[in-house]
Amino acid sequence: MSKKMLNTIYRICLYGSGVCLLGLIGCLSLEKKAACGLFAVSCVILLAVGLSSVPKLRGYRFTACILAAVVIPLIYPHLFLKPAGIDFRNKRLIMFVVQLVMFGMGTQMSIRDFVGVVKMPKVVFIGIACQFTIMPLVGYTIAKTIGFPPEIAAGIILIGSCSSGLASNVMVHMAGANLALSVTLVAMAQLIAPIMTPLWMKILASEFVKIYFFKMMFDIILMVILPIIAAFIYNWLRNDRLQKFHRIMPVLSMAGIIYFTAVTTAAGRDNLLKVGGLLVIAAILHNTAGYFLGYLSCRLLGLDKNSRRTIAIEVGLQNGGMASGLAGQMGKLATIGLAPAIFSPWMNISGSILANYWRKKKEKQE
Repeated sequence: MSKKMLNTIYRICLYGSGVCLLGLIGCLSLEKKAACGLFAVSCVILLAVGLSSVPKLRGYRFTACILAAVVIPLIYPHLFLKPAGIDFRNKRLIMFVVQLVMFGMGTQMSIRDFVGVVKMPKVVFIGIACQFTIMPLVGYTIAKTIGFPPEIAAGIILIGSCSSGLASNVMVHMAGANLALSVTLVAMAQLIAPIMTPLWMKILASEFVKIYFFKMMFDIILMVILPIIAAFIYNWLRNDRLQKFHRIMPVLSMAGIIYFTAVTTAAGRDNLLKVGGLLVIAAILHNTAGYFLGYLSCRLLGLDKNSRRTIAIEVGLQNGGMASGLAGQMGKLATIGLAPAIFSPWMNISGSILANYWRKKKEKQE
């Protein structure tokens, strides 16, 4: 199929999403619930495909896919819980998908990513310290202030206690900030997550749920550290025959994140309908506080503008896949897993907006 033909299809899908949106509004006014569901599902699917027709909006395609992974399971949850007799909430399946996502992330990393620790130790230390103090404490404050049910509150603390992921590298690159620093921070955050994440959960979330420090640490090692080590070995052994496989690894990682979001939304649908609005508010507050406090802390410590912007993004964005995986291993995907499912789409949206704003501001200054 030619590129021109593809663009035409993408454009038709984008227009179709607009038509479906109008249909959804009409059905809502007429209280036609069945038709509302069909229009909503069609709208988000067509939007995810149609954004490819607008160059400036292509960066939001993954966010649109995440949005679809929330909307569709809310309307048709049975499609994502036990289709064809396969339980998508199975702990082993969740573990495998998390490992696949982390392996895909690891294929985009190398030993060179840790060189930044030697070249800029002070900045790396500040970045890691900001990430593993600001977000857990902000999460705890929001959970206590709003008064969420215990297990959902624990989920907010969990997403705040996780490390950043490759999405932050993409945002930093878009912003034209310090990409080398971003890569180093992500690499280091993954290494210390087996200690810091269960530590903060033990300190802050124990009043909401029972936390087993060593079990969580072991789960993170299995989910994060081992796949990344395997990815490093794969990168070392990789040759031209594996090049095609290498190209699809980021796609498989994104598919895994969509899987987490869809299954968590379907499993926690009833809880989400009760507290979904408050969780969206919590996601916005948590994420915005991360950007603001991360940037402010670095400014007070005298870091340059590019480093400030980089660390702000690293602090504001967390690894939703890791948080969902841990919630699944705790057997509480429908409650503790809700916060990662809601926070992840918003982090992608806000990160893209902030990165584009900083890039345009930098271009004007130059």
